[in-house]
Amino acid sequence: MIKVAIIGAGFMGRTHAQIYKKAENAQIIGLCDKNRELGEKFAEEFQCAYFEEIEDLLKQCETDVIDICVPTFLHEEYVMIAAKYKKHVFCEKPVTFSVKKLDGMMQAVRQSGKRMFVGQVVRFWPEYVEAKKRYDSGDFGDLKAVYAARLSEHPAWSEWYRRVENSGGGLFDLHLHDVDYICYLLGKAEYVYAAGQKNTYGCWNHVMSILSFPNGISATIEGIIEMVKGYPFTMQLRLVGEKKVYDYIMKAGANLEDVASAKRETKIYEDGAVIVLPLDETDAYQTELLHFLDCVEKDRESEVICMEDVRNVLCTIEAIQTSLETGEKIKVSY
Repeated sequence: MIKVAIIGAGFMGRTHAQIYKKAENAQIIGLCDKNRELGEKFAEEFQCAYFEEIEDLLKQCETDVIDICVPTFLHEEYVMIAAKYKKHVFCEKPVTFSVKKLDGMMQAVRQSGKRMFVGQVVRFWPEYVEAKKRYDSGDFGDLKAVYAARLSEHPAWSEWYRRVENSGGGLFDLHLHDVDYICYLLGKAEYVYAAGQKNTYGCWNHVMSILSFPNGISATIEGIIEMVKGYPFTMQLRLVGEKKVYDYIMKAGANLEDVASAKRETKIYEDGAVIVLPLDETDAYQTELLHFLDCVEKDRESEVICMEDVRNVLCTIEAIQTSLETGEKIKVSY
């Protein structure tokens, strides 16, 4: 049984806890959150110990995994503490705001003899898994164009989210999902070019990026985290091949609190015909966490998303940020 301690009793911490509660090979041992009222309520619901400070939790509870679900600007602190106490790390995305900081985190975990996993969940999303499987099999023929989009109202659950020093803004928190997936699909980007707009706090919340790859394929990625109030959370993926077009769209309610009620449709266009694929309602967060637990149990690296992948994507995001700020095409430095 893998003993898990969760850091953060918010929306994502609860999402993870609900999955661990049903998992056959995991047990929630403890919860750490600075908000005592929220933390005690969480601990009662999931029948685990509550602590305000992570070091108190680690000194008093026997744990195997630290699952970090706090705001991004706190990730580094908790990863370093987990490494100090020689615990495996699950960390929500974005893992951090700079490659330099990520390198320090990776080194600390590596020296502890444990493993680190980052929850870039789109790699586990059913329709994106299907698209990659079909692309890898050559189902589309030569790929001509790729388009991905993620459009959202600004999250309303906390003011910290609006500040670039806390969340990284739409570039890091939203746009990163599709940048990650496109790099998963096509490999390491060679050049990027991006245009967009900042909010008053310095967050790049309207971003349009073009990623160019050594094989000659280019991908266009749109990310907006300041859609007008009432606009449904939207995900899109389009792969245009010489033989077929894969076209996925999802429109949910505000943000992603109720994925089950979202309108999701995947169509394949081929030679005048349109095929609508059956809806796969697999929970991507569950698939992701069960996969990470299996990696811990078998002491192996993830074949879906390794830390080198996480680093490469952050290098790409840094290049996009430079392009946004300079207006120039930027070569990605790894």
